[in-house]
Amino acid sequence: MELCKTLLIPIRPPPPHLRRALPPRPVKSTASLSTFPTTTPPESTPRLSLAESLQNDTLQTLEWPSVCKQVSAFTSTTMGFSAAQAGRLPLGRSPEESRRLLDQTAAAAALSRPLDFSGIEDVSETVRVSVSGELVTIGELCAVKRTLRSARELFGQLEELASRDDDSRERCVPLLEILQSCNFLSGLEQKIGYCIDCNFLRVLDRASENLEIIRSERKRNMERLDSLLKKVSALILQGGGIDRPLITKRRSRMCVGIRASHRSLLPDGIVLNISSSGATYFMEPKEAVELNNLEVRLSNSEKVEEQVILSLLSSVIAESEIEIKDLLDRILELDLAIARAAHGRWMHGVCPSLSSECFESSKTESSLAIDIEAIQHPLLLETSLRSSSDPIESKSRSSDPVNEGNGAMKFEVLSGSSDFPVPIDIKIGHGTRVVVISGPNTGGKTASMKTLGLASVMSKAGMYLPAKKQSTLPWFDFILADIGDHQSLEQNLSTFSGHIRQLCKILEVASKESLVLIDEIGSGTDPSEGVALSASILQYLKARVNLAVVTTHYADLSLLKETDTRFENAAMEFSLETLQPTFQILWGSRGDSNALSIAKTVGFDDKIIEHAHVWVKKLMPEKQQMRQSLQYQSLMDEKNRLEIQAMRVTSLHSDIMKLYHEIRDEAEDLDGREAALMATETQKVKREIQAAKSQMEAVLQEFENQLRTTSADQVTSLINKSESAIASIAEAHCPSDVFSTREASDSSYTPQIGDQVHVEGLRNKLATVIEAPGDEATVLVQCGKVRVRVNRSTITARKSSNAVTAKSSAPPLKRKVQGSRNSRNILDLSNDEEDSYAPAVPTSRNTVDLRGMRAEEASHYLNIAISSRESKSVMFIIHGTGMGVIKERTIQILKNHPRVTKFEQESPMNFGCTVAYIN
Repeated sequence: MELCKTLLIPIRPPPPHLRRALPPRPVKSTASLSTFPTTTPPESTPRLSLAESLQNDTLQTLEWPSVCKQVSAFTSTTMGFSAAQAGRLPLGRSPEESRRLLDQTAAAAALSRPLDFSGIEDVSETVRVSVSGELVTIGELCAVKRTLRSARELFGQLEELASRDDDSRERCVPLLEILQSCNFLSGLEQKIGYCIDCNFLRVLDRASENLEIIRSERKRNMERLDSLLKKVSALILQGGGIDRPLITKRRSRMCVGIRASHRSLLPDGIVLNISSSGATYFMEPKEAVELNNLEVRLSNSEKVEEQVILSLLSSVIAESEIEIKDLLDRILELDLAIARAAHGRWMHGVCPSLSSECFESSKTESSLAIDIEAIQHPLLLETSLRSSSDPIESKSRSSDPVNEGNGAMKFEVLSGSSDFPVPIDIKIGHGTRVVVISGPNTGGKTASMKTLGLASVMSKAGMYLPAKKQSTLPWFDFILADIGDHQSLEQNLSTFSGHIRQLCKILEVASKESLVLIDEIGSGTDPSEGVALSASILQYLKARVNLAVVTTHYADLSLLKETDTRFENAAMEFSLETLQPTFQILWGSRGDSNALSIAKTVGFDDKIIEHAHVWVKKLMPEKQQMRQSLQYQSLMDEKNRLEIQAMRVTSLHSDIMKLYHEIRDEAEDLDGREAALMATETQKVKREIQAAKSQMEAVLQEFENQLRTTSADQVTSLINKSESAIASIAEAHCPSDVFSTREASDSSYTPQIGDQVHVEGLRNKLATVIEAPGDEATVLVQCGKVRVRVNRSTITARKSSNAVTAKSSAPPLKRKVQGSRNSRNILDLSNDEEDSYAPAVPTSRNTVDLRGMRAEEASHYLNIAISSRESKSVMFIIHGTGMGVIKERTIQILKNHPRVTKFEQESPMNFGCTVAYIN
């Protein structure tokens, strides 16, 4: 009892070997989407509440939850999958925090092998139950234990990857920082393991002194009760009261079966139950009443004591609530970091670079604040990356989201770039505060603006962008969007009223670090008033936000650039030849709506289009002339830019051709140089072989000289010493690929007991395998009277040995292998396949002892033991002889269990043990 009390004392600090000399990291949860400070002045709370509401609306508008669902396919834990599915990927609350998330993603992408998250479960509900004072079940306790152990092993995996070299350590630091200051609660794990058997889901006897005493008394009482009932059942059998002895339990009491016509054989017996046919009575003998009463009392006492132990363990979990929740948050953060890296690799993403205020101030006026090349919308990109092995499609979440036990999602990386969606360039210079995008309907204005907004959110969340080269963009505190129709019949809002109401909220919360996205600004009302209101809003935004991007069909808004350098124009390109949009952005240009051209492509009558052109010329002759002039100037600028690029390409082509000619000249005399090099290397190899032969002969000569004067006990040591010397000579004179080739060629041969093999360390003498190879790569062989354990790679099969696998056309082969007690057929080669069962040798690990148990209890333990055995293993079941009840129940279970391939009697002279072969 004292030991149990000692184990139930909470242990707070982590073991010393789990503490690392890394910078401390504050405890925080990563499951929140909020990007706002945790402590704010009371007067700013309403504004932040409104900002949070607008930010959430923007995330929905930009379809951020759908991107999070993409990431969920790459998570390795149920916690990560649930968070991503709910759109709760963490967003950085500051530029530094977003850069930390990006560093974590980059570190995860650089891992040389995937991390294993198997065994980690979401035990937050178990913690909540324990804190509320409820009792935690044995299964939940085992889940906590597995999670704590797996978390500690996960940190060990990271440390192993980081310990390879200094570069690996530096790359893994962002991931190590996540878990380095965690309390892995090794004490709690040890307590649960000491008190609970998680394989059989039962409280162990050693959990408390009282439980051990109760179970000991109960076992002795059951032995007496079983002995008594066996005697009574034997007397009933002798008296013809039953065909075979029957001992069972009815109404929680042990009893015997007896024919109704012979119930007089048990005078004063108590009838506990009657069979459905009425032919059999289940009676409790008078002598067994007290023993059964004691069994009931002890059983109840055992349950009470188990409840006490579970209650104590529940209280320890409740006391560790903060540490467990912090550990789960850290594991979730690590899982999401690895999922972000896998998602970035899946869509061929690049790591964005977040600029800061200090960084921006050091830039020149001509540099770019936003420089994103060939970015594609991730949701549109998903359709082009979809394949049969696509994790977004093929990953089933109906059971366990953990991937294949190693925490790493396997996915197919498609080479090359796709034509869909059309990649766009986003180039916005420093000093630009408002960008006005114009162009045709269905030209991609809104999609391009959404792509910019989504790229900003993804960079805040530490995600890679589906673009080319490294992208640069600022960090925005709020990303606020007015996209779509906000009309509402319930709130009596028209389309224009809905837009104005949304813009009013955005202007109230926008700050110097905000990104504002407005689609079709000023639409839904009189054009002249809409232009005036839109221009006024843009003049207001240019001094109050980091960047505002708006789309419009009002040509007058494009004129704001002429009076203020903080404005910039952009146009969606439209092909006048095909009358179709190209979905490319022309920065610095103004675009026409091309409404008449688009109307013509959809099938409008030509007369209607012609009348419309006449009306346009009558309504705006001056503006049409000016617009054509500006469009011509824009095209000329684009032509000059393309000519400069063509000159650069020509120069690059010249350099490449020069390098090509140099390489071709070097390769012309390659055959002659190769022959000379081969001759030199051949002479060198011959000298190496001669030197190696001389050294090996000297070692063998010394071995034979010492063998004459060496005792039998020292032969093994002498052989090992000689083998080591020969291996050193071979390793010094042979290239590494020789060993790899030899190992590859010998790897297919598996020595078996009785095989005749040649051993290199014994001058290729013939030896006999007397012990099959185990987990280690060594084999025990006998050469003459000497037994020696040699490396598996140093033996080769005798050419006439039957160990060589038969050809597909040969009949199946069978071999008798001598076991520990008798010969059994454990090798059956058929159709070139081998049933590689473990050796049929009884050990403490593969033996199940059912003696002394009741039939129900024995059935329960046997089923659990079979289910927990590994594949291709052998299990010994000791059931004894006795009355034969346990043996019959054992045979019945082995016949019906799906994992049992076959079973047989342990030996012709042992009727109390059965051997089962588990598939």
